[in-house]
Amino acid sequence: MEQKKSSTAKLAFQLFATFFKIGACTFGGGYAMIPLIQKETAEKKQWISNDDILDIIAIAESTPGPLAINTATFVGYKTCGFFGALAATFGVVLPSFLIIFVISTVLKRFEQLQAVKYAFYGIRAGVLALILKALWSMYRQCKKSVMAYIIMSFAFVGAAVFDINVLWVIIGCAIMGLVSSEIVRRKSK
Repeated sequence: MEQKKSSTAKLAFQLFATFFKIGACTFGGGYAMIPLIQKETAEKKQWISNDDILDIIAIAESTPGPLAINTATFVGYKTCGFFGALAATFGVVLPSFLIIFVISTVLKRFEQLQAVKYAFYGIRAGVLALILKALWSMYRQCKKSVMAYIIMSFAFVGAAVFDINVLWVIIGCAIMGLVSSEIVRRKSK
């Protein structure tokens, strides 16, 4: 029993350290963190599979709260239960909290400097590249079918063109996925 507690504590600390590193080294929010989370948790540590990453991101995107925190919580829970969820969540949140605390006290003095403005332009470009990489990685891993492309197209048009609330887009996609899966299942019988 003592050894199980020790291994759980060790794994929880590893989750904390991994997500602390991800939180400290990634700028741009949850989407920018996805490639790092996938590389650290699925490829390097092999705590979860690449298929798990897609499922976890889908769930994290569908639940209230920031994507990075939800993803860390789900990975931590899947890996090490409650204490893993707690450690991973705290690990991913702590760097942002510390960085924002420090920046908020200092930025007011330096926000008008041209170098600071240029730095933020560069950070925005880098974040866009990370988001596009996450998109490409998820696209490559998803199963492709005509129905998947139709659902993706409706979701994009609904959110980007008609400015439909993302919650309704996700619910609509889930319903379309369930209906199309049921149709395919019935046809295969």
